[in-house]
Amino acid sequence: MASSSSNVVGVHYRVGKKIGEGSFGVIFEGTNLLNNQQVAIKFEPRKSDAPQLRDEYRTYKILVGCPGIPNVYYFGQEGLHNILVIDLLGPSLEDLFDHCGRRFSIKTVVMVAKQMLSRVQTIHEKHLIYRDIKPDNFLIGRPGTKASNVIHVVDFGMAKQYRDPKTKQHIPYRERKSLSGTARYMSINTHLGREQSRRDDLEALGHVFMYFLRGGLPWQGLKAATNKQKYEKIGEKKQTTAIKDLCEGFPEEFSKYLTYVRNLGFEDTPDYDYLRELFTQALKNTGEVEDGEYDWMKISKDSGKGWDSKSHNNAYHPNRLGPSQVELHSGSRQANMSSHQTPQNLTVHRLNAAQPPLLHRTNRTSS
Repeated sequence: MASSSSNVVGVHYRVGKKIGEGSFGVIFEGTNLLNNQQVAIKFEPRKSDAPQLRDEYRTYKILVGCPGIPNVYYFGQEGLHNILVIDLLGPSLEDLFDHCGRRFSIKTVVMVAKQMLSRVQTIHEKHLIYRDIKPDNFLIGRPGTKASNVIHVVDFGMAKQYRDPKTKQHIPYRERKSLSGTARYMSINTHLGREQSRRDDLEALGHVFMYFLRGGLPWQGLKAATNKQKYEKIGEKKQTTAIKDLCEGFPEEFSKYLTYVRNLGFEDTPDYDYLRELFTQALKNTGEVEDGEYDWMKISKDSGKGWDSKSHNNAYHPNRLGPSQVELHSGSRQANMSSHQTPQNLTVHRLNAAQPPLLHRTNRTSS
């Protein structure tokens, strides 16, 4: 595999340093030799058991030109590998959450929520559901660029068409589906084995918003003998945690958001404008102004310790895989083990030194 900066792939992309790896392959920083633009280059063995780069390329092409969607520049074969070239991006919202002491202000959550909601709406309008909403998959642009605080969506490995693009025929409702997604954020209906649709992406977003506000969720850290029992416990805790209790102490608009999305029908088209307006109202009621000043920028100004390109240079790449994801099946080990407890027989992704390792299978589930 190409590993030296002298290597050129896809005619005019020079391969730089490795910035990530996993069961899918390896990610390198790269440079477009025609314009000196920095890019991310993903390598995947052509004989992979579950090749995903071609599908990922097709999804990016469907979403091309949409705000907050990385540009895709090239897909092709290079020796024994498939390669995908896309934008090099900044840190994930999970990274920034850590950097801000694992708590975001109401103002930052409102501004983040409106952007995330708009990204998901864009995906839905292209007839796709995302199915793996989590902070790790939403990245800001690289510092110093115009898109430095534009939230981007990456990693479309779980995305699925929910309706026919031509006829608009919605997929049928089904039950007894296996879990797919990240258990910490997934909707109650997903826990219950119901086919996912647009409502489930929006409910998962609501759980992410409360995670940012509270610093955690009531169903984190639950213990069980098996993964199956653990995910059942998480689902039960979600069902028994009243929305008013989950959102207590925060603007009522967050409670209204979750109530609305949990009451959507399987085929319902969400009112995205209404949901965005809820967040606008929440900010107005706190007396704050939506000025684009996020918590991670304030830390930078106050202490000089903000997120900058020099101190976190190796974090800027797409497809940040979140901690502790593992397929739900009877033979799985615990998904929330630490890096010191990671079993040798499971693939570990470690995309940069600041990110914990994770366990990865086809269906991603996590506490």
